[in-house]
Amino acid sequence: MKKQFGELLHRYKIEAFKISHGNEQVQETTREILRFTEEALNNAYHYHFREDADPQHVETFTTIKNYTLDALLPPVLEKLVSRIVVVEKQHEQLVKLVGEILETLSDEGLRLDPPAE
Repeated sequence: MKKQFGELLHRYKIEAFKISHGNEQVQETTREILRFTEEALNNAYHYHFREDADPQHVETFTTIKNYTLDALLPPVLEKLVSRIVVVEKQHEQLVKLVGEILETLSDEGLRLDPPAE
């Protein structure tokens, strides 16, 4: 039983490492990251100024906003989304591991309930 659990845990560790470091899924993960990043950047909020706003302030604000959306935000957002995608895939592998452990326990005929006295 210990050997089976050890093998399951080892297989999980390998799969989790492949997800975060492997080259097999790089293209798929990259596409997913870029899609989420683009979607988030497209959902940027638009600020509406009052009608009597100073045009110079509006221009300055617009310049800062455009610079932030074009230069500063994309790499930060890509890094965050990248980490989220990797953690989600590792979570899926962990759920699969728990399912395999429960399957192994049920195959062995073990009961999870303590014996009644």
